[in-house]
Amino acid sequence: MQITLIQADYHNEQHGKDLVMLLNAYALDPMGGGEALSDEVQQNLVATLAERNDFLTLLCYVDGTPAGILNCIEGFSTFKCKPLLNIHDCGVLKEYRGLGLSQKLFVEVEKISRARGYCKLTLEVLEGNVIAQNAYKKLGFTGYELDEKTGKAMFWEKVL
Repeated sequence: MQITLIQADYHNEQHGKDLVMLLNAYALDPMGGGEALSDEVQQNLVATLAERNDFLTLLCYVDGTPAGILNCIEGFSTFKCKPLLNIHDCGVLKEYRGLGLSQKLFVEVEKISRARGYCKLTLEVLEGNVIAQNAYKKLGFTGYELDEKTGKAMFWEKVL
């Protein structure tokens, strides 16, 4: 079995197709929300990402077949005065789970982040996604808190 990781080229048609297919599979998973990406998103996502300079996608292939994805977006830490990288999406197709693909994706994104001088990696994980939480802990991620008295950080959103 050959496992290959590549940084997606948003101008490469095959990379774009693989990105949308993998992201849609993740969206359909209960941990991704359980709903397919809209047709509009599927048709426009790759072109929109190609216009950005703060986004990174890693694609994972097993024997040449797309199997996993990691989407990341750059942020900035004002307290460190350095960029950071937020892991926004991580998905592995069901038939490829258990092969350590997500760990390989995380190791690769950490290498890239260190080379670019990022101060940290961040991510969000659902409370009920214990499998992902355990994987992230193995990779060195922890819950964020400044002080036990003020508690752990919470991820909130306001849909616009």
